[in-house]
Amino acid sequence: MSFRKVVRQSKFRHVFGQPVKNDQCYEDIRVSRVTWDSTFCAVNPKFLAVIVEASGGGAFLVLPLSKTGRIDKAYPTVCGHTGPVLDIDWCPHNDEVIASGSEDCTVMVWQIPENGLTSPLTEPVVVLEGHTKRVGIIAWHPTARNVLLSAGCDNVVLIWNVGTAEELFRLDSLHPDLIYNVSWNRNGSLFCSACKDKSVRVIDPRRGTLMAEREKAHEGARPMRAIFLADGKVFTTGFSRMSERQLALWDPENLEEPMALQELDSSNGALLPFYDPDTSVVYVCGKGDSSIRYFEITEEPPYIHFLNTFTSKEPQRGMGSMPKRGLEVSKCEIARFYKLHERKCEPIVMTVPRKSDLFQDDLYPDTAGPEAALEAEEWVSGRDADPILISLREAYVPSKQRDLKISRRNVLSDSRPAAALGSSRLGAPAATTTAADATPSGSLTRAGEAGKLEEVMQELRALRALVKEQGERICRLEEQLGRMENGDA
Repeated sequence: MSFRKVVRQSKFRHVFGQPVKNDQCYEDIRVSRVTWDSTFCAVNPKFLAVIVEASGGGAFLVLPLSKTGRIDKAYPTVCGHTGPVLDIDWCPHNDEVIASGSEDCTVMVWQIPENGLTSPLTEPVVVLEGHTKRVGIIAWHPTARNVLLSAGCDNVVLIWNVGTAEELFRLDSLHPDLIYNVSWNRNGSLFCSACKDKSVRVIDPRRGTLMAEREKAHEGARPMRAIFLADGKVFTTGFSRMSERQLALWDPENLEEPMALQELDSSNGALLPFYDPDTSVVYVCGKGDSSIRYFEITEEPPYIHFLNTFTSKEPQRGMGSMPKRGLEVSKCEIARFYKLHERKCEPIVMTVPRKSDLFQDDLYPDTAGPEAALEAEEWVSGRDADPILISLREAYVPSKQRDLKISRRNVLSDSRPAAALGSSRLGAPAATTTAADATPSGSLTRAGEAGKLEEVMQELRALRALVKEQGERICRLEEQLGRMENGDA
């Protein structure tokens, strides 16, 4: 009896990361040096935004994705804050709207011109004032239009209606210490947060109630992060008591024990998780690391499956993740990250290798589109709705190789003169041939095509016979191999 090692089947086992060529990077960007565990980068299908060093206030760059190469030092920035910018986030329902939080205790919402900035942008569309200390976390609601969450170092979480510039909900008694991060669930009915008191909390913002809490989710003192997965589970990153970096998966219904817990290494950079709800893959990037690890989350134990690691030479200062609708579907690209170096931003493409160049349904299920499912007022009144999904099939562009194949077939069908085809295929006597020459050229072409079709059919029949014969031979060989393995032969 032979024993074969069983390898877990997954279409993402062979995902590989590849940095783009140098001329497609964004060079000479002075990335912010603020000591804050933010991603410093936000990206959508139109623009790349990077928080940069700025004298006398806070600023961030907004570049059209096509503007690669060296960025001029005089390139205009968004510079309305009076203190360093700590976090930025693009609106999921409008690719030209971005929100920023700053050390000046304000949240500002900006409208970016359709073709990018031509002069410095100093006037925000809305200024939201309500925090008493610096604002380090910004997160748009995933399904309700104009709903924005902000969290500050005053340990307060505020929910805003950006359309009317009013404060909807103030949650000021749920966090006793600094909030590390906040993440909405898929339909925006709850959010989870990681806090400096080592607790992970699941909160209903409209009621202002704590739905679940896990104290000491990670024992270590360094920053944790928590994100909601599509199925309602919570994924966390943090540190053990021995300062080893950890990943954990939790069920909010029962936070007594983690569903899964993995230790990674003993580096000291905070782990930033990026989650793709369509493929259930989590990408984990450590600040100061030079690698991106990725894991698949499944329904069966051990739940968290390590897939692979992308490594490069340069450490990362921050990282931005492209939404699914901004990827190149025809190249089987399932994720794209924008890695911040000391002086540049480098896109990294994650690809699933596929031989076929047809649209891959299994890699691209319907994904969240740019249309809001609810208005702010509907959400406040208690309604919930899942994201409105769109198909990425429309974004699929057949490769030039496919066009070339079609073109070659057309060339072959007319590659020989019709008269020659007619005479050689039909095999008629000389008198008949002369008569055929007198007929209109259209009938000769049809006769030639009929002869060519008969030849193709004969070839097809011969191929079928060959395939059948080879199939029978393979079956016989497999039977022999089976008998040899079982010791019968």
